[in-house]
Order: sequence, then C-alpha cells, then structure tokens
Amino acid sequence: MKPRHTPFAVPAGRLSRLARLGALASGVAGGMLAEGVRQLAQGKRPRASRLLMTPANARRVAEALAQLRGAAMKVGQLLSMDAGDLLPPELRDILSRLRADARPMPMSQLVAVLDAQWGTGWERHFRQFSFTPMAAASIGQVHSAHDHDGQRLAIKVQYPGVRESIASDVDNVATLLRLSGLLPNGLDIQPLLDEAKRQLHDEADYRLEAAHLSRFGALLADDPDLLLPQVRAPLSNARILAMGYVDGAPVESLSDAPQAERDRIAGLLFALLFRELFDFRLVQTDPNFANYRYDTARRRLVLLDFGATRSYAPATVAAYRHLLESAARGNRAGIDDAAAAIGYFPADIRPHHRQAVLDLFETACAPLRHPGAYDFGHSDLAARIRDAGLALGLDRDFWHTPPADALFLHRKLGGLYLLAARLRARVDVGALLARHVSGTRPCAT
Repeated sequence: MKPRHTPFAVPAGRLSRLARLGALASGVAGGMLAEGVRQLAQGKRPRASRLLMTPANARRVAEALAQLRGAAMKVGQLLSMDAGDLLPPELRDILSRLRADARPMPMSQLVAVLDAQWGTGWERHFRQFSFTPMAAASIGQVHSAHDHDGQRLAIKVQYPGVRESIASDVDNVATLLRLSGLLPNGLDIQPLLDEAKRQLHDEADYRLEAAHLSRFGALLADDPDLLLPQVRAPLSNARILAMGYVDGAPVESLSDAPQAERDRIAGLLFALLFRELFDFRLVQTDPNFANYRYDTARRRLVLLDFGATRSYAPATVAAYRHLLESAARGNRAGIDDAAAAIGYFPADIRPHHRQAVLDLFETACAPLRHPGAYDFGHSDLAARIRDAGLALGLDRDFWHTPPADALFLHRKLGGLYLLAARLRARVDVGALLARHVSGTRPCAT
C-alpha cells in the first residue's frame, strides 16, 4: 500500500526538530487565543481547558508528530494505544491515525540517505529500484527493488536523525503535551516514556531487527502455514534492512473472506502468540495490523516487521503460564498469585483495587473459558475491557504502571482481539492454549 501523503522532508538535526516542536507550541497557543476570542464574542466565558482541547489544536499536534516521524510520532502512537482510554477524545482519535500515517521523504533526501549508507554508485546492486515508497511509517519507509537475478526485494530505509533524536524527541513531546494541556493532570506516563526510549533504540537498530527476523525464520521454518521474508545481509546495516519481497493481501482487508478462512487466520495468530511466549520466550509485541499479510493462493500468513521483538525471562513466562491456566479454570486465587508475581500490584494496593484488577483479568480471559470457538465478531469484550480499564485509570488512588514486559505483551494480545473482531472470527482460544498449558481442557481435534 502506497503512502497517502505527499513527501515531506524529515527534520534531521536536533535543533531543527526542536524548532518544529516550538512552532507547534506557538500554534497551539495561537489556536487557544483565537478560540477564546470567538467564544467571548458569543458572550461565553471560556475555560482554559476547553480552549486547549479544541479539535484544531489536536490536529496541530498530530500533524506535527507525523511530520517529525521517528520517536516523536512513536510517542503519539504509544499514547493512543496505551493511554487511549484516559486521553481526551479529540486527541485520542487523531493520535490513533498515527498508527497508519506517515509522510515519506522527498526523493532528494532519500538519495542522500542511500548514498551515505551504501556509498556512491549503489545503483549497481539493482536492476531496478523504485524511489516511490510502498509504505511509510514512524521509523522508516519501504521501497521495492529487483536484483540482477530478477528477484524482488523490499528495502526498509530509516529516516535521517531518528536514532540520534530518540531521547530528546520523547522528552520534548511529553513536555509539549503536558504544557499544552492535551494530557490530563496527574497522569503518570514516565514509565511508558522510559520504555518507549528503550524500545525505540531497539527498533532503530536494523541489524537487531534482521537478527530477530532470521531467528524467527529458523524457529518457524517447520510451520507450512507461516511465511517470513529472508534477510539480504550484504545490503543490510544498522539503518537499511534489505529483505526478499513477500506478497500478500493486508490481513484486515479479508473481512469479507469465507468464515472458515477468517477463523483460520485468527487461529494462526493466537497459536503463534502462544508459541512465541511459551516455546520461544521471544515475542513480536507490535500489534499493528500492517505487520500481517495473507498469501491467499497458498493460504499462508505472512509475518513482517520484527523491530519490536522482546525476550521474556523464564520466571515471567512461568507466571503467565500460571495466570492463563488459572484464568482458563476460573481459579481466581491462582490469577491473584500470578498477577502479583508479574508485578501488577503495588505494595500499598487497596483491597478493592486488587479485586478490580482481578475482575479485569477474568473479563479479558473470557475466550479461554468459553466452550468451543469464541465469536469475536459478536462480542462486546473489547468494550468491556476498555470500560473496566477506564474505571481503574480514572481512580487516581490506584494509578500504577505494570512492568514493561506485561505492558507490551498485553498490547499484543489486545491487538489480536481487535483483529479477530475486525475479521469477525470464531476461534477456540482455550484449545490453542491447552497445547502449552497443563490442567486446562483438552485440545480440539
């Protein structure tokens, strides 16, 4: 899928990026003043919070983050997913678009990046190279090319200045959102920001992503239902990742496919997550739908983008095994023990808050207890999880950020729930879990 926006140069230097954020702050202030004048002219007494929370100001923030790309854009993506229920609707809805939107680099900037990474005369490696990107995201954009053997490649090129600006971008955007009033007072997002920096440094290291891709390729080599691109090591480095091109339809576009096919696709994704966690202790944690495509001719699920891969310690995996086994059996005491081991309860948690967290876990694990296939398309599960999480989030006496491993794993699981709902899929999640967790009901045959 080609980017929907016209090219826009990525500000590569720290000062130019800071200046762009400064201009955004001025624009927010100007929008606040204009809205105040408009309301006064109508005889209203405007409140400062309402002036800051105008749709125009929210659009200014989202547009600026999309132009900066990199960490600035990623913070908006993370906030829209992890704190979405606590954000004002205007900001939440617009930031959510950042998960799919980014502006590609202009050709002149792209060529400069390729010259710097591959050296002059890099064109000799290709029979053809398309300067129009197939996709653009927060960290880089993807181009199509053909080598001299006629094989098609996908070339992921990192935006200039992204890696160097991660820490300052994250801090500056967080400060901007705070000062502009676009985040609620008292919402502690610092643990999320600290983890975002660490995760972004990993995602901006394309050598690390290439290693994850190759490792997953080896781990899943025996699975005929899954297909991964192969790394082209001679053309890859820390800022360029070259891979074999793998075709397929966007998985979310298959909402009108036959029911059995939609069920199968969602089942493959849940089965893969359980293998990642319990067999590999290595999880690709990015829930973006764009990471999955489907080869309809050979009925294979295509897996893309392993930048957000995380390793999980044996103790953490054991705790999740205990939690899911307890949830599948309706064992509330076991859920309590496992959640405590994972780190969900602060030392001073109040009893009613603890019970509310356990209620949330039991709600989220409903598909595990359901006899047979769970119908995601006709379930309000996502809304009930959202409402329960919102009730906890609005209780300032409870605000507690779980460990980063838990946060990213739950983002992945939540993303699968949303995708299964989009596909209106029916999946026997309990049977898939039973392959990895003893004491639950037998696997379906």
